[in-house]
Amino acid sequence: MTTGDMPDRQRRTEFAEQQTQRGEHARQTGLRLHRPPLVTNISAARWLLLAIVAASIYFFHGFLVPVLAAMVIALASWPLRNRAAFRLNLGRTGAAALLVLVLVCFLVVPLTLALVYAFRELRDWINWAILVNSAGAPTPAWMVDLPQIGDWLNENWQTYIGRPGGISEIVQLVSGSNIGAIYRGAVTAGSLAFHLALTLLFMLITLFVLYRDGDRIVAQVDRVGRRILPDRWSRLSRVVPATISSTVTGMTLIAIGEGVVLGLAYWLAGVPSPVTFGVITGFMALIPGGAPLSFTLVSIYLAASGSPVEGAALFIWGTCELFVVDKTIRPVLVGGPVKLPFLPTFFGLIGGVKTLGIVGLFVGPVLMALLVSIWREWQREIAEDETRRNSLLAEPD
Repeated sequence: MTTGDMPDRQRRTEFAEQQTQRGEHARQTGLRLHRPPLVTNISAARWLLLAIVAASIYFFHGFLVPVLAAMVIALASWPLRNRAAFRLNLGRTGAAALLVLVLVCFLVVPLTLALVYAFRELRDWINWAILVNSAGAPTPAWMVDLPQIGDWLNENWQTYIGRPGGISEIVQLVSGSNIGAIYRGAVTAGSLAFHLALTLLFMLITLFVLYRDGDRIVAQVDRVGRRILPDRWSRLSRVVPATISSTVTGMTLIAIGEGVVLGLAYWLAGVPSPVTFGVITGFMALIPGGAPLSFTLVSIYLAASGSPVEGAALFIWGTCELFVVDKTIRPVLVGGPVKLPFLPTFFGLIGGVKTLGIVGLFVGPVLMALLVSIWREWQREIAEDETRRNSLLAEPD
């Protein structure tokens, strides 16, 4: 019997077996031979999803700052949202509206007014620097009267600052720009207010949506997280909110409180530009050791400028206030699982400000806290595995 006499089905079967033996993985579908495509449907879907995500990041990266700020605030204040929504029977929408209104009235408005006033005082300082740069100025009397270093300060003042054009040379050496350019930049900085207002508006809108629909968003994220990290997601999902809440509460709210309290103390002690120094102290309070350094320098300035009683009183008040905050208020407010060391806190602040501006003061430490939390969680799992392995090896056969 020849090949032509063989039935069609048998010829197709032998042909498929020959192709399989040659390494060509083809399969038969119906009456025709089906070859697998070079790009499967699953692979194409993954690449398409990656392209969509990349395009979304490219087009909407400008909204990253307000969204991150809204997420941090929402996670930190989520217990208040639950109380307003369920205990006060306001519902999700009512609780979201109430919390956003409270945030605007008691946080956004006071901080905005303080920053505006601080910028005005900063403009006065720049005007003074321009006047001294153009006409010169004698050494302040309190500098000359300082023991041991008064003569040295007087000599350097007259050499670098007191003569006409001295400040301009220092600014040119440090920043590469003249003092007039810096002044114009400080004056035109008000044009950024519109951009800041839009960012704040987007943050409040995002915060309202998170307060209202946060439960559904968290459920969807948990569903995806359990698919990606089935063994660790339940543990990490508990650490992340507690970490953010403790970080924001322990660093941000306490820093704002220290800035307000010490700023009021500066005003009572007669410090010039107390609002500006209060804002600086609040920002410095985010760094461990920043608040003591701030009020100590201001106290030294008061004592050196002829007000030793006010300087000593300010130093004593700042020391007592800091002791009360660190020993009583901070442990009660924070009480979280993460206590950041100095170096991660410092890197989080500097990197956050460099990348995201003012919002980076809040986002940077939170990201560093999350990294520290994940690292500690990993170390804990390794220690548990080693303990379990040692216990198994120690068991008698």
